[in-house]
Amino acid sequence: MIERSAPVTSHQWGRVDDDGTVYVKTADGERPVGQYPEGTPEEALTFFTERYAALAFEVELLEQRIKSGVLSPEEATASVRTVLTQVAEANAVGDLASLTARLEALGPVVETQREARKAERALRTAESKASKEKIVGEAEKLAEGSDWRNGANRMRELLDEWKALPRIDRASDDALWRRFSTARTAYTRRRKSHFSEQHEKRDAARAVKERLATEAEELAGSTDWGPTAGRYRDLMRDWKAAGPAPREVDEALWKRFRGAQDAFFGARDAAAAEQDQEFAANAQVKEGILAEAEALLPVTDLEAAKRAFRDIADRWDAAGKVPRDRMKELEGRIRKVEQEIRGVEEDQWKRSDPEKSARADDMVSKLEAAIADVQADLEKARAAGNEKKVKELEENLASRQSFLEMAKRASADFSG
Repeated sequence: MIERSAPVTSHQWGRVDDDGTVYVKTADGERPVGQYPEGTPEEALTFFTERYAALAFEVELLEQRIKSGVLSPEEATASVRTVLTQVAEANAVGDLASLTARLEALGPVVETQREARKAERALRTAESKASKEKIVGEAEKLAEGSDWRNGANRMRELLDEWKALPRIDRASDDALWRRFSTARTAYTRRRKSHFSEQHEKRDAARAVKERLATEAEELAGSTDWGPTAGRYRDLMRDWKAAGPAPREVDEALWKRFRGAQDAFFGARDAAAAEQDQEFAANAQVKEGILAEAEALLPVTDLEAAKRAFRDIADRWDAAGKVPRDRMKELEGRIRKVEQEIRGVEEDQWKRSDPEKSARADDMVSKLEAAIADVQADLEKARAAGNEKKVKELEENLASRQSFLEMAKRASADFSG
């Protein structure tokens, strides 16, 4: 770096004429740069070499700024052009040609930076375009969906993301923006329509639930337990089918409805508990009857068991109702006795079925006739000395005799 204040006494790049005119030496020859009549030739050269030093400092500073990239290629080109003009017209003494060469050497540097920035812009543009296409695609998907709560927030986020991205070529940018704007508009319209419909449905549900709550409150004091309980089930079904009412009234209506329902069923349970106490004595009577019934098992005399159970059944019905928590147990035990007796009766009927007995007897007769035929053939084979035939007939005879034994047992079962 050239010191601005360093005096130059060399006459390598200039000279002073007798009349005080100062010349600078260039490749094209000398040219006057000014006069310094009041000082010595050395002072005159020093004055104009300091001008050169200032110009050289400006060139060096420009080199640093261009190489650091703080100037855009356009700014750098304009600055180089300006300083080149200053050097060409400079009233200074020094190596002006070297300054010109240094400035001209910056041209390729600026061009390289220009290409790099161009490539960088192209990359940013491509990335921005891809990002905007992604934003548009997501917005269009949201516009077709029904995520009315999260979708609205996401649409706002997508808009912020769009604004943060650099513009791309105008045609592409405008086309993508139109798609994005169309998707946002479509989503907003559908969302408003949805919530409008929801509002109407909630208002309708409010009217239904107010009616249901009122009816539930009117039924709360009823003692007609069965039909009223059934009606409450219907009301609950209608309540669920009505859908949600506006939030500010839905909970209050539910409290009214549920309160009336709880009051009714609480009263019914209290009445049932009181009734169960009255039925406890009936349960004791039925336990005694059950002891008699269960003593009939296992059944050894069907007719006697049937007569006894008919009497037991009459007394069972006459004993009356029992507490609800005992009903299943007691009824299950008496039904078991009844089923056992009925099962024995069915077994006896099956064994005495005339048709089955006749079929069994017929089978015995047919097997006996077949066995007689086989025995006759066996005697003939033995007389003929046909050992192979004898063996076959003996196996056949043994098989038929086995079937005959089973048929006779079945016939005996059916005949009682």
